Amino acid sequence: MRTIRFNAFCAVIACLTGLGAIAGFGANPVLAANEPRPPLAIQFSLDRPIDAAAAPFVMAAAHGLFGAEALLVTTSTAGGSADAIARVAAGTSDFALVDINALMRARDKQGDPRIKAVFVLFNKAPYAIIARKSRGVQSLSDIEGKTLGVAEGDLTIRLWPAIARQNGIKIRSVKQSSISAAVREPMLSAGQVDAVTGFSYLSAINLRDRGVPADDLAVLKFADYGCEAYGFAVIVNPELAATKPEAVKAFVRATIGGLQLAAKNPERAAAEIANRVDGGSRDLELERLRSILRDNILTAEARRNGIGGIDPARFERSIDQVGEDFKFQKRPQASDIFDDQFLPPRNGRLIN
Repeated sequence: MRTIRFNAFCAVIACLTGLGAIAGFGANPVLAANEPRPPLAIQFSLDRPIDAAAAPFVMAAAHGLFGAEALLVTTSTAGGSADAIARVAAGTSDFALVDINALMRARDKQGDPRIKAVFVLFNKAPYAIIARKSRGVQSLSDIEGKTLGVAEGDLTIRLWPAIARQNGIKIRSVKQSSISAAVREPMLSAGQVDAVTGFSYLSAINLRDRGVPADDLAVLKFADYGCEAYGFAVIVNPELAATKPEAVKAFVRATIGGLQLAAKNPERAAAEIANRVDGGSRDLELERLRSILRDNILTAEARRNGIGGIDPARFERSIDQVGEDFKFQKRPQASDIFDDQFLPPRNGRLIN
């Protein structure tokens, strides 16, 4: 239901925007220079069920920004970053929002097409350890000797070796307990584990929503402990990038516009998100969105250099951190993973 409602809304907006082109008023089938272009059908995949992280895309759809760029965007949900990357590789999706560090690992496999990110949404990755202070964990050093719940497919744990080493944590002293993602927060809430790995804007807020007092939660964000990693990014199918570069630029422009709207009016963005989630809560999504904007998107680096891009030197360091857990067959360079040619100039990417 979530995907259907979001897709239908996108389709209606885009069709209304490009209606004149589709209807073909007049006898001459050739479009004049000032007439709307017929919309280009675009398949876009989110790597997880819709939440506040998708606010830029939801707002772009809700305000007709994709349609204004002559794009008819249909959105679906993949089963994680690996699945979303596979869809883009196969051409069943034109774009996807994925974890850029998962892209690094996928690109290292032989035979994978040269998929690249074209827009970095999360300037800082949301990786975190969420712990209960009442279980004796208030800082990262307190995690030694504790039990850490790790959900299947969790991306945070992949950067844990680098962060542990950098902060002098004896990683073997931390007992890892494999758990289902569905019971991650309940198990921490019940005291069955001392801490869990996850995304700061998801697990921490979910726990507060379950009644765990905020002052009993320690949210240990990896970015505060030396993690250089970027987070979610938009990737594109290589063939589309090569044959329709203007469409890629248009998608990026609409995404930036949607992000600007979400940053300007997070209350409206949260309401739009909640309307697309079965049983969605505006207040919960607003809390998530504010956390994402503050901690992951509108960072000091992004405010200085503009959203969507990377700092090449920092990105190279993040590759080295990824490599502490994942042994690359051939270590990539920043330019192998990220392509900045589709970004607007810096002045078009600044958000106050």
